[in-house]
Amino acid sequence: MSDKVPSRASVARRILRGPRPEAVPALIGRACALVGILDIAAGVFPRFRHSRMHALAEVLPGALGPFAAALSLSVGVLLLLLAHGLKRRKRRAWRAAVALLPAGAVAQFAYRHSVIGVLISLALLVPLLRHRGEFAALPDPRSRWRALANFVLMGAGSLALGLVVVSVHPKRTIGDPSVADRLTHVLYGLFGIEGPVNYQGSTSWTVACSLGALGLLTAITTIYLAFRPEHPAARLTEADEARLRALLAKHGGRDSLGHFALRRDKAVVFSPSGKAAVTYRVVSGVMLASGDPIGDVEAWPGAIERFMDEARAHSWTPAVMGCSETGGEVWTRETGLDALELGDEAVVDVADFSLAGRAMRNVRQMVKRIERAGYETRVRRIRDLGEGELERIRRAAEDWRGTDTERGFSMALGRIGDPADGDCLIATAHRVDGPPDGNPHRAAAGDGRAEDQPGPYGDLKAILHFVPWGGDGVSLDLMRRDRTADPGMNELLIVAALQAAPKLGITRISLNFAMFRSALARGEKIGAGPVLRAWRGLLVFLSRWFQIESLYKFNAKFRPRWEPRFVVYRASGDLPRIGFAAMQAEGFVNLALPLPRFLRRRSATAARPCAHGMAERDIRAA
Repeated sequence: MSDKVPSRASVARRILRGPRPEAVPALIGRACALVGILDIAAGVFPRFRHSRMHALAEVLPGALGPFAAALSLSVGVLLLLLAHGLKRRKRRAWRAAVALLPAGAVAQFAYRHSVIGVLISLALLVPLLRHRGEFAALPDPRSRWRALANFVLMGAGSLALGLVVVSVHPKRTIGDPSVADRLTHVLYGLFGIEGPVNYQGSTSWTVACSLGALGLLTAITTIYLAFRPEHPAARLTEADEARLRALLAKHGGRDSLGHFALRRDKAVVFSPSGKAAVTYRVVSGVMLASGDPIGDVEAWPGAIERFMDEARAHSWTPAVMGCSETGGEVWTRETGLDALELGDEAVVDVADFSLAGRAMRNVRQMVKRIERAGYETRVRRIRDLGEGELERIRRAAEDWRGTDTERGFSMALGRIGDPADGDCLIATAHRVDGPPDGNPHRAAAGDGRAEDQPGPYGDLKAILHFVPWGGDGVSLDLMRRDRTADPGMNELLIVAALQAAPKLGITRISLNFAMFRSALARGEKIGAGPVLRAWRGLLVFLSRWFQIESLYKFNAKFRPRWEPRFVVYRASGDLPRIGFAAMQAEGFVNLALPLPRFLRRRSATAARPCAHGMAERDIRAA
């Protein structure tokens, strides 16, 4: 008999892959959703009351009279809203369900005197009360904007459901009201006012009560969200940032994405020893980390354990985007999570880079053509720029952003020119000879005075920003260019950065991240099988909207070495949710209500990048 004590990793695997503790809350959540759907159907559809399914609905919370139909509809909507929170083990969702089910049962008994309905309703409470310890997850980050979002979504849902309520009584409707009349009736009914549509018998009361219940439900939930205490999203504090910078100073050369941990819209957990950390952001219930943990590799397990503890405390779905092979091995070993190759990072070794040779002919010709057109480049550290020029670069980067939505999370810093980021590298392209409009009144090369130059930013035409990668490397943060600049600005600045690197003590430069690079490369080779060719065809099709094939081909121009990057996840069923959360974090999907552009406040950190790359417009221009 072995007396070997099971390791923490083996225990974690049994927890995560064995009979998972989320199973009971998930079943209760599904049952809650089923009850909600049946209650809504019982309150809305007259024929449902005479179907076989109605036999089940009879013993659920809610009743079928004029007032009881409204109650059934309200309870059903609320239970549907609570179902997701119950699946995620949220304590507040459990409290609301425990209060809602008995209230519906009491109302049903008072109106219909249904003892069976009361018993079944109370029976639904048994698993909730018995497993109350499972529902201990803390609230998600929230703000007052949730109230506005709730008003918009619930209002739209109430309009749609109200239109169904008004339209499902064709035999009881007097006359033939138009769609506009029905919509008007719904709008009036949400505010408790009688509309233009009339019905025979008690149907008018049933419809009026149902519409009034929907309007009241929208108002109550919006008011609750507006006046509940805020639980703001975590931010990187000054103390946390100082600790992270200290770790990066010692171990920053290990991961090219390490410096992006200093984004100030991320939160951080440290290992018990303080020698390692994991930064993350919570998006749609997904606790999304990026890159490898920061700090000493031997202390990574402690930081990862703290990360997983935080995920369990809030019932967040843990995920890691873009970790290296070493990072993926540590994450999977310590937590029992799985890893999937996401793509490849393009890394160029400065010593091996040269414009000579047939393979570099296209890049070489493009760079020479642009230089002959009168462009020059400057590659400097941020600390070497004057404040006036730095502010001009910030404004240009903001205005040249290809989309209204700010993009970037895992491979973007989110700012330019912060005093603490003096080691960042910036490469700029300037039109110093023969401006497009032929204006002879231009500043001399190197002057950089905006007031003497054509356009709001003078001779500045393109920007590349790099963050430190240890003491001898940099990692690409953003690419921005003027719309009027000649094509090829990105190639020009990358070549300039590579040529200036030796003087700056830089031996390696990390370029863009290419998703599914290996599938694209293998799928176009001779002998590729039908599955691989079909997968490549799908990626090429998706490249119309996402930077997949174009970014891979752009990176390949510089003959880089490819470093694989991985996504770490708990279960394959979580991948769609993780992918959607990652797209939200990167700015490709925006569910918020942005302010108009002219109302956005400008600040010193206004220029935020797209994710470790460039806008699609810049790639095509390249």
